[in-house]
Formats: sequence, structure tokens, C-alpha cells
Amino acid sequence: QVQLVESGGGSVQAGGSLRLSCVASGYTYNTKRVGWFRQAPGKEREGVACIVTFNGDTYYADSVKGRFTISQDIAKKTAYLEMNSLKPEDTAMYYCAAGNVCGGYRLRSISDWGQGTQVTVSS
Repeated sequence: QVQLVESGGGSVQAGGSLRLSCVASGYTYNTKRVGWFRQAPGKEREGVACIVTFNGDTYYADSVKGRFTISQDIAKKTAYLEMNSLKPEDTAMYYCAAGNVCGGYRLRSISDWGQGTQVTVSS
């Protein structure tokens, strides 16, 4: 069974940093791409970043370019989202997902989702 478990969320002040983790299990890690998404209350879920796990290619939404970095530790079957220079508008529930294709920063053909981890950025 496939599982994706996020952790690392929390509350920080604007300008601060957080590192989110997504631990994958139940499949061969680099056979699927991993994407990060976020959803704020009352808003649509939006893609944030995507990584092609077998070669490390990465893609970012314009709103986070230069501030967020998606990375991975293949041995640990873990994808990360390092978030720097956080802004209040980054406040959202953050989810990781596994899928077949990084269509740019949007993960496509999603097969599995994690449960989410809350990120709150105060001014």
C-alpha cells in the first residue's frame, strides 16, 4: 500500500523558514514523481513544485520561485520542500502527492496524496 506522510509544518513569522518532509512508502520511490500542493481556506488547491525523482529535475510555481526548493533523499524515500522568506500569503495546508508526470510545476496523473501539514505565516 502506498503511503505519503507529510511533516514539518508549523507557525512562523514572515521572513522565516520551514522545511517540510514527505516520506513515501509502499512503492519504488523513483518510479513516481512527487509534487507539493497547497490549499488555503476558501481557495482552490494549487500546485507549488514538482520533482522528477529519477533524475532530480525540479519545477516551481512563479509564486514560490527563488524562495522554495524541492529536493529529495532517495535512500530515505523522502521529498522535501524548503521554504524560505515566507510570506503571510504562503499560509495554507501543504500536501505532497505521487503521480506519473511533472507537467511543469503541476504534478499530473496523481495516484496518492498525503494527509497534509499546516503552515501558518504571521506578519
